[in-house]
Amino acid sequence: IPGVKPVTIKMIDAKTKEYVETLEVDACMVATGRVPATSSMGLDKAKIETEGPGFISVDDHMRVLDKKDGSVVPGLYCIGDANGKMMLAHAASAQGISAVENILGNAHTVNHNAIPAACFTHPEIAFVGLNEDQAKEKAKDEKFTLGKSVGHFRANSKALAENEADGIAKVLFNKETEEILGVHIIGIHAADLIQECANAVAAGTTVRELAMMVRLFP
Repeated sequence: IPGVKPVTIKMIDAKTKEYVETLEVDACMVATGRVPATSSMGLDKAKIETEGPGFISVDDHMRVLDKKDGSVVPGLYCIGDANGKMMLAHAASAQGISAVENILGNAHTVNHNAIPAACFTHPEIAFVGLNEDQAKEKAKDEKFTLGKSVGHFRANSKALAENEADGIAKVLFNKETEEILGVHIIGIHAADLIQECANAVAAGTTVRELAMMVRLFP
């Protein structure tokens, strides 16, 4: 019963496995992952093959494919967690809008690299675009030089004023074209800060253009 019989959590050091402290809380959520609820939809009757734990393959217009890289199934669209492209509520909303636009004959695609994601933890964690390994692979495949810039919250007066100096912001970009490939932020207000980065990726703003924009201090 919340507030009456608290949950006891024993904390250990991740490296040494030694006991550190005991926490008592009203409830604890254990998140072990998600799977698409597609097994009872009769997809096999429509000869639609799913991937992995049941993801439905779609093309860039959200149209259902009969299998991965297969043919379009007329009249069927799939959005959200069921297609496994990006399991976030706001991504599903964007996909839904895109699907309707395509149904109405207005060709539209969702740029998933421009959709931000965040963990509302302490500290907050947020990102948009490619991670560093993906960016390195892209640079290798497309033969360009990968740029990386890292800034620390301890150099930011606002973070210091809020006593939240622990944090970093990392920007990955193409040194030749100055295209932003990915941004990763860990620290206070990361989920708010990432939106400007996502807007920049969506608009095709370069790192040079961003650097020349004037922002409020601090």
